[in-house]
Amino acid sequence: MSTKKTKKVNFTKKVNTAIETVKTSAKKANDYALNTTEDVVTETITIASQWQKVANKALKGGVQLLDNQQNLVLDTLESYKKHFVNGKKRFSKIFA
Repeated sequence: MSTKKTKKVNFTKKVNTAIETVKTSAKKANDYALNTTEDVVTETITIASQWQKVANKALKGGVQLLDNQQNLVLDTLESYKKHFVNGKKRFSKIFA
């Protein structure tokens, strides 16, 4: 025969303790997830605003470059037209 005394197990107390432990762990995990998400979103917004500034500068520079190229093309066409007209006059004098 066994001489050990068996302790009466209180299942309700153990279950309640386990539930409280789970609640505490879930709250910690949720808080960590919320803080991490907030940090990621804040950092993303910061980086996006920086890239927006870079893109804005690039667009302004691109528009300026396009304007310069357009002026260059138009100036070249005007110059070609003048040379063509002068060449036509000279050609007409030679063969007329």
